[in-house]
Amino acid sequence: MESRVLGSSGIEVGAVGLGCMGMTHAYDVGTSVESESVAVIRRALEIGVTLLDTSDFYGPYTNEELVGRALVGHRDEAVLATKCGLVPGSGRSTSGGRDGTPAYVRSAMDASLQRLGVDHVDLYQLHRVDPATPVEETWGAFAELVAAGKTRAIGLSEVTVEQLEICHAIHPVSTVQSELSLWTRDWTADVLPWCLEHGVAFLPYSPLGRGFLTGALSGREFGSDDFRGGLPRFEPQAMAENQSIVDAVASVAARYDATSAQVALAWDLAQGPNVIPIPGTKRVGRLEENAAAAGLVLSAEDLAILDGLPAPSGGRY
Repeated sequence: MESRVLGSSGIEVGAVGLGCMGMTHAYDVGTSVESESVAVIRRALEIGVTLLDTSDFYGPYTNEELVGRALVGHRDEAVLATKCGLVPGSGRSTSGGRDGTPAYVRSAMDASLQRLGVDHVDLYQLHRVDPATPVEETWGAFAELVAAGKTRAIGLSEVTVEQLEICHAIHPVSTVQSELSLWTRDWTADVLPWCLEHGVAFLPYSPLGRGFLTGALSGREFGSDDFRGGLPRFEPQAMAENQSIVDAVASVAARYDATSAQVALAWDLAQGPNVIPIPGTKRVGRLEENAAAAGLVLSAEDLAILDGLPAPSGGRY
């Protein structure tokens, strides 16, 4: 697989990464089988999907524990990324409080290392900015973790250009992780261009529109263990209105003998050489399908068609 780089850190990863959240959190949690998730992680490493993304928030905590167990005997093959800054809430919602205080950052890192069973991670990310703590104080604590050898690189998630500039002046920002897909393009106006200009890697999460862009969710109803049921875009009327986006992606896919998921990921990859999507899955077959998108090059004409897709019905959250 083609390699891409996590910003100025120089850390090389496969062009397509693996988001591990759904293995224990948010999506059909009741259907998760640990042995299958472990098999996905280990197969990912075999085929060059080396960037593994988790967070203390997922589960909460159980996702890091799962990833840690999967990496026993395989740590050196992975580029391990985790996050802090969201304090878990309760119930169906994935929302939580935010804590970006330096003391919390330090304690969260130590707890993550213990759950993961490692002495350092390769990328540590601020999951969300804490509005009650100046971002420069939070970022200063992150920089201290690099100096302490607890992480090789640091990144941010869902931030503004102003916040990026503040942080980048203190310590290089290696990555920005935010939702980016054919139905979520909020960051293409300013944050993604800033990342391209400054050599910062952009890690799109939910590049498959939380599964919607694959075409596999038509008419789907979501159980209480799947948070998509509470999102505006997954209300029945919105899903019906957004079907035209799915149909357009499928039409492009048919011209390449590819899947809709592969086209959606290829579009992300085409947004710049620093873009590394991290689709999630609990199935080896889907992992291999997603990884194959790294070899799919869309024509200028098809990229224009995809760029011209309408905005979706319904907000992200």
